[in-house]
Amino acid sequence: MAISRKVRDQMNNSSWIRRMFEEGIELRKIHGPENVFDLSLGNPLLEPPPEFRAAITRLVAEETPNTHRYMQNAGFPEVRASVAEVLAEESGAPITADEILMTVGAAGAINTILRSILDRGDEVVLIAPFFAEYVFYVEHQTGVSTVAGCDENWLPDIASLEAAIGPRTRAVIINSPNNPTGVVYPKSSIAAISAALQRAENKYGIEIYLISDEPYRKLIYTDTPYPFIFEHHQRSIVATSHSKDLGLAGERIGYIAVNPADPGKADLLDALNFSLRTLGFVNAPALMQRAVAGIQRATVDIDIYRKKRDLLYGAITKIGYQCVEPDGAFYVFPKSPIPDDTAFVAELQKQLVLVVPGIGFGTRGYFRASYCVDDWVIEGAIDGFEKAFTQANS
Repeated sequence: MAISRKVRDQMNNSSWIRRMFEEGIELRKIHGPENVFDLSLGNPLLEPPPEFRAAITRLVAEETPNTHRYMQNAGFPEVRASVAEVLAEESGAPITADEILMTVGAAGAINTILRSILDRGDEVVLIAPFFAEYVFYVEHQTGVSTVAGCDENWLPDIASLEAAIGPRTRAVIINSPNNPTGVVYPKSSIAAISAALQRAENKYGIEIYLISDEPYRKLIYTDTPYPFIFEHHQRSIVATSHSKDLGLAGERIGYIAVNPADPGKADLLDALNFSLRTLGFVNAPALMQRAVAGIQRATVDIDIYRKKRDLLYGAITKIGYQCVEPDGAFYVFPKSPIPDDTAFVAELQKQLVLVVPGIGFGTRGYFRASYCVDDWVIEGAIDGFEKAFTQANS
């Protein structure tokens, strides 16, 4: 056996998103790319805003010494200060550069956090539906995943969360706006989650971190202020990236923000710096750090994604699909008209429409469709959605 059993098992249970992507490649070869309507990937459609292009142009022309050399593992101090300034302004928390670590995207951030806080066998609670890679991140860092559920509106079920927490629980990961549902957790949900963690800490005599994965935080379609976690739970950490809000998924740039009120902040920051280095990231890409430093208030044109949401959500609900309207991100998560979501996704595939079954996000009976695609893809998929729905109900 050339590879480890662990990795082989993980590959066999690997992402449904990747499977559907590969199916799409084959279908395009057979039917032509213009006849295949692929809504399976969350690959940002929009190009970076003009501010990014201006920053890159300026930086490439600069000849400042040390621009491309190693820096502190946490990142350039001036970059972290820029990030902290805007995050403090948005969240109301007294974040400084000392609480920021620049990372290789949100995935790098989460792996760095988990490496820093988990001992072998420690548990991390995930709230289903969840981004499937979380399971592998936890396993890579020697932890074990347990799963809590949501209510019918895709808000965390607090009773389920409390049942999932035990004496080995070390962290809870939340993701809002959520992938795959697009739901934004309101302040009341964040407060309820935090209260549940504090009850569990008192019950078991343990410390539990609340980790908030926020790559879609600036892709929100309502005027309600985003409810940051810092005011609710002392042991809280934000992991985020600029993959979606600046359209920089391929550039792998993000950051960790540690709650300045965390009583164990000093040890945690030391551990995060060590883990960032020894996981092999060493530091976030130097050029990208400098590029995003001065554009923390910029975003892609969110209204474009809003219009795409309205187009897809309006079409499928008109057909008859049951779906909670997403307030953020760029996904819808409708209920499958038959209990077997994988069978229904296969039926959609016959109509040359590609989506991801809910089982890929820890929730059977639903499917995810991404609307970060060209309008012609959404429009072309509507007929297939209707035919599959009609057949399922005939």
